[in-house]
Amino acid sequence: MAGKASSTQASVGGLGSGAVSHVFIQYPPLRYNIPGSRGFYYDDGNKLLLSPTSDQVFSWKTSPFSPNAAPNIDSITEGPIHSIRFSLDEKLIAVQRFSTSIQFLHRETGEALTQRYMSESESILWFFWTDCPSCDIVVVKTGGLDLFAYDHPSKSLALVETKTMAVSWYVYTHESRLVLLASGMQCKSFHGFQLSSAGIIRLPKFEMVMAKSEAISKPVLASEDVYIVTVYGRIYCLQVDRVSMVLHSYRFYRDAIIQQGSLPIYSSKVSVSVVDNVLLVHQVDAKVVILYDIFSDSRAPISAPLPVLLRGFPRSDNFTSRPGTKESESLETSDSNDNEAIIYGDGWTFLVPDLICDIANNGLWKIHLGLEAISASSSEVPSILEFMQRRKLEANKAKQLCLAITQTMILECRPIAMVAKAMDVLVTSYSLSLKNGSYFKGIKTERTSSSVSNVSGPFQGIDVNTGRTDGLGKSVQHESASRVNMFLFFCWTNASVSEQQESQLTSPAISPNEMYRFVFAPIKEEMTGEPSYLVSIILELFRSYGNHLNAHLEKVKVHPNLFVLTIQLLARSGQHAELGLFVINKIIEPSKEVALQLLESGRQNFQIRKLGLDMLRLLSLHQDYVLLLVQDGYYLKALRYARKHKVTTIRPALFLEAAFTSNDPQHPAAVLRFFSDFIPGFRSTSDFFTYYGILNEMNSSSVIA
Repeated sequence: MAGKASSTQASVGGLGSGAVSHVFIQYPPLRYNIPGSRGFYYDDGNKLLLSPTSDQVFSWKTSPFSPNAAPNIDSITEGPIHSIRFSLDEKLIAVQRFSTSIQFLHRETGEALTQRYMSESESILWFFWTDCPSCDIVVVKTGGLDLFAYDHPSKSLALVETKTMAVSWYVYTHESRLVLLASGMQCKSFHGFQLSSAGIIRLPKFEMVMAKSEAISKPVLASEDVYIVTVYGRIYCLQVDRVSMVLHSYRFYRDAIIQQGSLPIYSSKVSVSVVDNVLLVHQVDAKVVILYDIFSDSRAPISAPLPVLLRGFPRSDNFTSRPGTKESESLETSDSNDNEAIIYGDGWTFLVPDLICDIANNGLWKIHLGLEAISASSSEVPSILEFMQRRKLEANKAKQLCLAITQTMILECRPIAMVAKAMDVLVTSYSLSLKNGSYFKGIKTERTSSSVSNVSGPFQGIDVNTGRTDGLGKSVQHESASRVNMFLFFCWTNASVSEQQESQLTSPAISPNEMYRFVFAPIKEEMTGEPSYLVSIILELFRSYGNHLNAHLEKVKVHPNLFVLTIQLLARSGQHAELGLFVINKIIEPSKEVALQLLESGRQNFQIRKLGLDMLRLLSLHQDYVLLLVQDGYYLKALRYARKHKVTTIRPALFLEAAFTSNDPQHPAAVLRFFSDFIPGFRSTSDFFTYYGILNEMNSSSVIA
């Protein structure tokens, strides 16, 4: 990609403080204003922005994206430049000087090697580096492809293979490792090759669909109307049909290219981006972008078309000043950059997948999704949760939005069926994220993998699609914006994932622990007037965990405090019979926390308290069981149980104090005799002398010799 500045008269949009958009760019851009520059090029193999001068090349890393990135500078020999790219190991710089030669420069030594083509019938269209085992660089010519291997010790090129065919123009992305070669009078016939670490795959020849107009019976397809994108590991080709005003999509397989359908377009000029596997179709003339999530092959847009929002741009019209002052100088400087605020200007060039090069202003922008705005614009809650659960670049933000949406649904007492569907989405996503190991992978979200999806490989992403349902209610965020904002603040300040872990979080899946901590725990007091509703919601969550987790992950358990909350709600509403059935039928799973809550809630109901005692015993929590027996006055039974199960951690004084409260001297005498018989040395302890003295003061008839 090379370009020069052009004047722009497009209108300014998306700059208001209250503006909302599903897509935004963040000010400032990465600036690449180099005096004497001979154009700008994007090396997608290394994620580098390149700006060569007569004898140097400046390069900026664009991943991870940083507006403050400083350029690296390499020396190059003088001469014309048609294209320039670094080798994948960044040891070599390849410069296409003419249509018949490519020069290779060693970065460390400065040595140069020139590969020339002497045939007058062929010219070089382009070249790219590859990680294919059999070759290192591919040269695209009007007569086909030349595959070369570079030998570092001898610093020489060896021709590996030539693939002969007529080529009018090409399209290539390093992300897909796929090159498409157009041929024919209308440039709609294509040969395709994928050159990746897995080897070379030649795709079947295919033709793209082109509608005819009354004026032109044989329209010619242009290279700027064809895009290769990778979405959820699938490789697609998108083709603009200006006559029909549609965007055709084709999916690539090893042995077939299948047309997947078409998307409507509303502008004579269209560009495409992909951000976090979301397809962005820029309607450049209309100055809006439409988002598609083609995970489930849906052709419906995610939300209504909106302009791209420019965030953080300093507005010069917020203040006024007199000429000649420092303030006015600052104002003039700001005004000189006002054209940067122009959205979809003439100088914008879209770089697949997610960059915008503003040639007119020497700036590079990175495209972001406005997840908050997207979530607020949807009325289909399960569908928006599915969408959020597929996000990886901002996994933590997607997680917090899912938690906020779910909590708000419950607080607003939405229909139980709707909430159940929403929770099914979240539980299914969590189950699959654990199954495929994506919950925590320990890699940064900005890191670019060197692997590439094979055109024949199956899609390996998380499928949380449970079906879309229309008419599921109004937008949660539109009705409860303040509540959601407060909840998001709570989540961001109390999130279980630290800021250091945020860069490693690659899945927005919500664990049972997070579901309790950030959905149910904060609202349990607010829902005191709706215990039956909240119990019904919790039971639906139990059902979902049972359906999705136990089948694959038997060790994953519901957070115990969620069972505790269920007991509290049932007891509060007097549903003791139902509570007993839930415990007996293991709907409420046994745990120490559950047992203690049953004991607490059973103060006014003997059967519930007995269930708690029995649960402690069945869980072999012997010490807790003994303590509760003593607390209930069954100290002799507790002594026998302690002896049988060898509970030696409880102080004898606890039993003796309980025995003396009976006011029957025989009881403390029996307890003293028990400890004297079964605890060696007990007669010499302070407890023995203390309580023996108390017993004598009671004038007991029991004597211990």
